[in-house]
Amino acid sequence: MGVVVNCVLLIDDDKATNFFNERVVTKHDGFQQVNTVQSGIAALEYLNDVEKNKKTKPDLIFLDINMPAMNGWEFLIEFSKLKKELTEGIKVILLSTSSNPDDVRESSKNHTVNDFINKPLSLNILDSVLQNHFSQ
Repeated sequence: MGVVVNCVLLIDDDKATNFFNERVVTKHDGFQQVNTVQSGIAALEYLNDVEKNKKTKPDLIFLDINMPAMNGWEFLIEFSKLKKELTEGIKVILLSTSSNPDDVRESSKNHTVNDFINKPLSLNILDSVLQNHFSQ
């Protein structure tokens, strides 16, 4: 597969989930670098560091919806306020254990969300992500 995603940011408050998803993404040939953060707030800090050229800009964010302090929806509101130059080209995919139709509907209304996927990640899911969002 010729498609390569340079940098992925995993946002999930669950360490085990982040660890598992990071392993899956790392195993996949289509993804170079994986960074994980435990909260929406940490993700915004990460993106702040990207702006200051201290961190690699993610091409793709996998975002958990149900997190304490700042949930996925709240993160998206803050994300949408960031500079366009920073957020442009970043695909956001919601990762959830929820198959709640409201969440799916809500995500389809949110223009910053590119997809809604049920956890956990798998190599097949990553293949689809590359195919649906990164192939020309």
